[in-house]
Amino acid sequence: MRIVSLLPSATEILFGLGAGAEVVGVTFECDYPEQARTRRIVSTSALPEGLTASQIDAAVTARLAAGEDLYHLQGHALAEIDPDLVVTQDLCAVCAVDVSVVTEALDYLGCRAEVLTLDPHTLDQVFASILALGRATGREDGAADLVEGLRTRVSDVQRAVAARPPVPVMVLEWTDPPFAPGHWVPDMVEAAGGRSVLGSAGEKSYRTTWAHVAAAGPAIVVAAPCGYDLPASVDLAEQLVRAGHVPAGLPVWAVDANASFARPGPRLVDGIEALAALLHPQLALPLDGRLARQVA
Repeated sequence: MRIVSLLPSATEILFGLGAGAEVVGVTFECDYPEQARTRRIVSTSALPEGLTASQIDAAVTARLAAGEDLYHLQGHALAEIDPDLVVTQDLCAVCAVDVSVVTEALDYLGCRAEVLTLDPHTLDQVFASILALGRATGREDGAADLVEGLRTRVSDVQRAVAARPPVPVMVLEWTDPPFAPGHWVPDMVEAAGGRSVLGSAGEKSYRTTWAHVAAAGPAIVVAAPCGYDLPASVDLAEQLVRAGHVPAGLPVWAVDANASFARPGPRLVDGIEALAALLHPQLALPLDGRLARQVA
């Protein structure tokens, strides 16, 4: 099977299921595991490099309003690869190439690849998407084992924090302007022994204001800007503190959003474990310093 993955999360899942050798095409964002970087890139960003968070938000808003794509799908690369399976999404126009664009491209090129659309909105649906990829690649047993292990780790965290009162937390999916979390992130917060003060599980993230953030009464702020690794998240979180957006004395953490928050794959459970450790320091849970760092 020749597989094109247009989602970093799907690429990670496919390699985790042992189908990495069959992945022949990826996006410019597919960077985990390291072997994914050696695959042919078939999707690139339409945005210029070097933009600030506010400039990215403005550019995305303008392009969406104009009906313009945020990604360039390399049709010639798809034609040359001639895939059997293309994995894409119908979740978020900002996150990756939309399934409608993929279908139109394949029809135009005369490719007969199967298109698998992943559309998880909750943590349970993320696990279901792993099972769906297992079925599509003939690796049902491996997918079931992977999901079972992930669910066991989540249950272990839930048991560890069960006796503690939920910590009100504001997870920022974007920092300038601030975005309240959605999709699976509130599920992650709840599993880690927290309470998401803004945003609802299964719903879209949404633009908010710093006044609303303060009024929601978080006990901690976690910067998890979509598309950013830990060093970049630290920079953005420090900017928030310097600008006075976060009330003085309120703990502020930055996390590796790419690794364990923004991409709906197995490493979301790493994010849950990290959240539990920083929300409940009294429990002395292990915290991977590669995933989270306190900035205030």
